[in-house]
Amino acid sequence: MQEAEVPIGLVAYLNDDVVGWTRVVPRSTLPGIIENRALARILDDDPDAWWVSCFVVRREYRGKGIGAALLDAAVDWAAQHGASTLEGHPVDTCGPASTPSPSAIFTGTLAMFQRAGFTEIGRTYPTRPVMRRKLLHR
Repeated sequence: MQEAEVPIGLVAYLNDDVVGWTRVVPRSTLPGIIENRALARILDDDPDAWWVSCFVVRREYRGKGIGAALLDAAVDWAAQHGASTLEGHPVDTCGPASTPSPSAIFTGTLAMFQRAGFTEIGRTYPTRPVMRRKLLHR
């Protein structure tokens, strides 16, 4: 078993129960992001940029703000570890006619990112905005 110098994710607890998890790491450690041509057209070359890539919330706790709390914690975590920005690639649930399944929104929702102070910097697909929040080092 290997331990990361900086843990790759954050766990949400409610009392003593694990209710959610998110992955938040330097963008440069994610080949699927840095090698993605659609994202490359939008993202700048910032070695200090971090990425929040997914959210997992236990079914019985969905819709209770756990994802939003994890995103807020990810902002703090990235800032504490020297990130210049935190970015993500959520789903715009207001665009399509049908409601996406919970498994389709594992990257978060546009509304959740907007409430956390992120701004849209482009889209890779009509329902897939790229969001960024500039951070102050802590």
